[in-house]
Amino acid sequence: MTEQTLAERGVWRDTERCYRAVAARDSRFDGQFIMAVRTTGIYCRPSCPASTPKPQNVRFYPTSAAAQANGFRACRRCLPDAVPGSPDWDIRADLAARAMRLISDGTVERDGVPGLARRLGYSERQLGRVLTAELGAGPLALARAHRAHSARLLIEMSGLPLTDVAFAAGFSSVRQFNETIREVFATTPSQLRAASLRRRKAEELPTGTRLSLRLPFRKPFDAAGTLDFLADRAVPGVEHLTRDEAGVTGYGRTLRLAHGSGVVWLTAKDDHVLCDLRLSDLRDLSSAVARVRRLLDLDADPEAVARVLGADPALAPLVEAIPGIRVPGAVDGDELVLRALLSPAEAASLADALGERLPSCDESLAGLTTLFPTAAQVAEHGPERVAAAARALAEDVSVHVGRDPAELRAELLEIPGIGPRTADYVLMRVLGAPDILLTGDPALRRGAAALGIADDEKTLAERGRAWQPWSSYAGMYLWRA
Repeated sequence: MTEQTLAERGVWRDTERCYRAVAARDSRFDGQFIMAVRTTGIYCRPSCPASTPKPQNVRFYPTSAAAQANGFRACRRCLPDAVPGSPDWDIRADLAARAMRLISDGTVERDGVPGLARRLGYSERQLGRVLTAELGAGPLALARAHRAHSARLLIEMSGLPLTDVAFAAGFSSVRQFNETIREVFATTPSQLRAASLRRRKAEELPTGTRLSLRLPFRKPFDAAGTLDFLADRAVPGVEHLTRDEAGVTGYGRTLRLAHGSGVVWLTAKDDHVLCDLRLSDLRDLSSAVARVRRLLDLDADPEAVARVLGADPALAPLVEAIPGIRVPGAVDGDELVLRALLSPAEAASLADALGERLPSCDESLAGLTTLFPTAAQVAEHGPERVAAAARALAEDVSVHVGRDPAELRAELLEIPGIGPRTADYVLMRVLGAPDILLTGDPALRRGAAALGIADDEKTLAERGRAWQPWSSYAGMYLWRA
């Protein structure tokens, strides 16, 4: 079965492969499917250290929401929601995948199911039918599972009062919050907090709107290369970084979120990315985390990429030398489009002139002072050559992770100043599209020529067919070359 076919079907449908992964406790499959055990009534990640259940007692689901909808509760030993997300949501561009991206971004909490359906261009009934068929749960159940995960993070990683946690996680009442936590984790919020305090000292818990989280990823992860990519394009004030002799050691940036602003500082560790967040409103927690994960492409499946690209003799040495390469994403669609039309110096000047200044940060987040201006601000006060594009973004073209790639590309090409190369670059970084090869990019073509692959667009495009569905990752290797 090809990578593309497997993605379209869903790994969870291949029960024999899933059971082999569970028997081997293969952490590479964490987040790609959920294992539920009928005899215990719990669901786990594939790598759960508990005894492997008998095949006849196991059921597999695509999401934790599907397992919860079928009466299973989360395993408190392996914490099945504390894993990288499924790479399917990037590989696939269908309705279910686009809906999952928006649900992870907190759209249901902000706008309800009607708002989610409206952004996707479907009726609520159609959306519910497709998600139930594809993911085993409707939009409300998927959003409920997402809220439960956000609540657990706040309970265990902050010192917030539990009442504040309930509303920050998106619950409409404390009663709903308590019932959901009991159903999903088979314990109360107070017991979850007490267990967390036993593992760490109370004084270690961040207070207020400051959180420190661990973001998991699938190994290997080329953290240095990913941070270098972002650092090379950084806008002072909006982004900041620290370096040592080995390269970039930390990267931070400001975030424009639905309920306010945020500042994030990222430091790569051996098995996670340490994410220090400061939010003006904790209701933005899940959205901020989802955007950071997309920015670093933390849900990618690097072994699947390596299997395809490593089979090309020209790319194989690079794949071996740089394992776990990522395609950096974006935290704001409009910002990425505008920055794609500007030089780094112009983007820095624009941010300095029009960007909103944030209150002074504490010492650990120093250097992050400015929010990149909105499309409406750039349309009114920005340079003339990007004003028309900014106006289109502010009034007509919505650039977000739930867009259909073909429709968004067509709309982008109608914006003054945006050509095919820029449109494809936006799809690659905003939507996380894994199969885009920017054959018109001069640096990418130079890299291809250096590797003896091709020195013109047509030949490169023909060669790139062998890299599907991971052409975007091949392009990152060519840029490195």
